[in-house]
Amino acid sequence: MSVQAARIVFPLADREEIAAATAEILRTGALTLGPYTRQFEAAFADAHRAPDHGAPRAVAVSSGTAALEITLRCIGVADRDVIVPANTFFATAEAALRAGGRPVFADIDARTFALSPQTVTAALTSRTAAVVLVHIGGLITPQVGELRQICADRGIALVEDAAHAHGSTYAGQPAGSFGTAAGFSFFPTKVVTCGEGGMILTASPDIERDARIYRDQGKADVGANRHVRHGYAWRMSEQAAVTGLVHLRRLGEFISRRREVAARYDEVLAELDGLDPLAEPEGCRGNYYKYIAILPDGADRARFRRQMAEEHDVRLAGEVYDMPLHLQPVFTEFAPNASGRPGSRSGPPLPVSEDLCARHICLPIHSDMTANEVDQVCGAVRAAHHALARV
Repeated sequence: MSVQAARIVFPLADREEIAAATAEILRTGALTLGPYTRQFEAAFADAHRAPDHGAPRAVAVSSGTAALEITLRCIGVADRDVIVPANTFFATAEAALRAGGRPVFADIDARTFALSPQTVTAALTSRTAAVVLVHIGGLITPQVGELRQICADRGIALVEDAAHAHGSTYAGQPAGSFGTAAGFSFFPTKVVTCGEGGMILTASPDIERDARIYRDQGKADVGANRHVRHGYAWRMSEQAAVTGLVHLRRLGEFISRRREVAARYDEVLAELDGLDPLAEPEGCRGNYYKYIAILPDGADRARFRRQMAEEHDVRLAGEVYDMPLHLQPVFTEFAPNASGRPGSRSGPPLPVSEDLCARHICLPIHSDMTANEVDQVCGAVRAAHHALARV
């Protein structure tokens, strides 16, 4: 039996419902900015409602990248600095650039793979406009409150890159409700998907209004050819919206199954010296979009991955991430120097990011993973770890 890195789960009943709705969409010709988009926005906002608060305002867009760029445009980061963690996806920093800002890379906390108050403070400049907190693997750092306070004290926007974090919570509060605004992704590998798409969540009526303008070519009104922002074609199609709407109903059961699988992996890794899971912080209830484990110093990750695949037919999921952003060729001009400030790079000023990006793995975890698949992964991990120990 082959265990793949990821699996997209759409039960038959969901496929039939989506097909019927798509046929109706095609019959009516209402292909974008229609009723399914509005329903999906309302349902996603309700699913991420914070206790004692109303549902946030939700704006559906074409991708998670668009969600971040639009948010940063609404905040106003042009010609200013945007702090992002070094171990995030290209889109987090690129969204800042496309919004007119300058990405400033910060190191991470080894316990959470997230920004910390210390790393953010070290990266602050007089030109900082926003801090982008990324919930890697669906885990929310317990330091989120301190980060929010640092931003509030300085008049800086805290933006959540919640691309991984559908349904994740900390202290009962959902991802997307901690900052000024948040961007989610519905790329095919995500816990909830609609193929391509994204969602902005915010409590701010001003950001909601401007986001709706930006996503539709900067038009002040859908029906008028009057443009008041430098927007773009960032709309979500009705077919994508209905797909996301149907898939969203499975969020609770998907997270429950992923957490069951993660608990089994925790048991196995507890038996193995030198292969440690990224522990879920106390108070956090993650969705386990990724199950992250740390290899020992000096371990050959490529060999570990190869052995899992070739000897046990288990494919590991993609890392988060294998190369930190300040080492990416496209971001060379923004790489920090030894003093930690942007400029020509020398030395390793972001050591934790560089270390953890180089030696972590992500075990496969699916929303409908079978017991046999879990057992196969566990056996493969034991064998690969044993081989690792012999090297």
